[in-house]
Amino acid sequence: MSRHFDAIIIGTGQAGPSLAARFAAAGMTVAIIERHKFGGTCVNTGCIPTKTLVASAYAAHVARRSAEYGFAFNGDVRVDMKRVKARKDEISGRSNRGVEEWLRGLKNCTVIQGHARFQSSRTVVVNDEVLQADKIFINVGGRASVPAIPGIHDVPFLTNSSMMDVDFLPEHLVIVGGSYVGLEFGQMYRRFGSEVTIVEMGSRLIGREDEDVSQAVREILESEGIRIRLNAKCISLAKRDGRIAVGAECDEGSPEVLGTHVLLAVGRVPNTNDLGLDRAGVATDPRGYITVGDQLQTNVPGIWALGDCNGRGAFTHTSYNDYEIVADNLLNADHRRVSDRIQAYALYTDPPLGRCGMTDAEVRKSGRAALTTKYPMSRVSRAVEKGDTQGFIKISVDAETKRILGAAILGTGGDEVVHVLLDVMYAKAPYTVVQRAMHIHPTVAEYLPTVLSKLEPFA
Repeated sequence: MSRHFDAIIIGTGQAGPSLAARFAAAGMTVAIIERHKFGGTCVNTGCIPTKTLVASAYAAHVARRSAEYGFAFNGDVRVDMKRVKARKDEISGRSNRGVEEWLRGLKNCTVIQGHARFQSSRTVVVNDEVLQADKIFINVGGRASVPAIPGIHDVPFLTNSSMMDVDFLPEHLVIVGGSYVGLEFGQMYRRFGSEVTIVEMGSRLIGREDEDVSQAVREILESEGIRIRLNAKCISLAKRDGRIAVGAECDEGSPEVLGTHVLLAVGRVPNTNDLGLDRAGVATDPRGYITVGDQLQTNVPGIWALGDCNGRGAFTHTSYNDYEIVADNLLNADHRRVSDRIQAYALYTDPPLGRCGMTDAEVRKSGRAALTTKYPMSRVSRAVEKGDTQGFIKISVDAETKRILGAAILGTGGDEVVHVLLDVMYAKAPYTVVQRAMHIHPTVAEYLPTVLSKLEPFA
């Protein structure tokens, strides 16, 4: 006995629920399957809980700087991690419950809890029940990578997921991995009061960014007392005198770092290994990501993959855009494509980094004639007024078309201001549109015309 639906959606991350609602509103019968927590990474272990923690850490940081702003704060800033976690749990839980209640309230939508596995390209088995559909959408997300580091099975370690259960202050948190997740947790826990060391195998932090961005972020973190260990060629873990020894073998400093807790922040892997994809004939790449075309179809007609599991983006916003592409193409006969979108993301350290388009390295590699400009946040009055002058604004444009190629805004409000440039890039308009715009004073965005008036040939 089996049940037939117009569409089966596996996973309730950022793409799945919206797709289910769109299909159900169009009169299609939908089955949406969730094996664990509704809402996926963003709601439960990613964006929402971590940015809630970042906000608590920011509040503690500002309190410590009270004298700079002209007020007195009596006594030390003592962070109650149980209350910090409770605040995070309440906000994250509200989103989690909201997703589940929304789905269960949808007409034409059946919510099924359990682990889905393909039986064929048209059938999925959940809790020994067979479900059939001509259209199946995979939205299973990813999880923290746990590499085969020597000693990994000999010591306890944390990942971004298990960090959500921490309700105490680690005495010394050693973070393996100097990219986005590691840096956000590093600054956060330093501000909570932990000693923090970041161990990175590469020669610099956030290696995909330009060197000046990496260096500026490093300086921001080190100014708060975070220790950075780069060129850690052979990382290992071991128990040592009641602590955890992280072998670094760095070019400089001690060959190992002794900490009380270790966080692994060394990348993500897709949740595709236990879906029975082989029985459906769905192809994956060597890392396990589902191979998709420009409209997110897999190699099997009638099966699509959305979100982190397809390797076409590792962000909540790319996952949601995947939903929009698939829904508009199927329901509106549109022709939306992944290749139409412009890369954009943020690093939520404080101050944040807003990024869109190409890096300097990518511009150079393209071989095109380009112009560039860089402006320090210390000359942005809004940043000075807020007492937050770290970072810079950097923009590159095509010398011939005058279109914006890319930008990095490291500084207060950078994660928001970058959208001014991003929207102009989508409009395929020249940079002069921004340069000649009148923006509100006092803001960070008002300096974009000034910055763009200082373009020079790319070095």
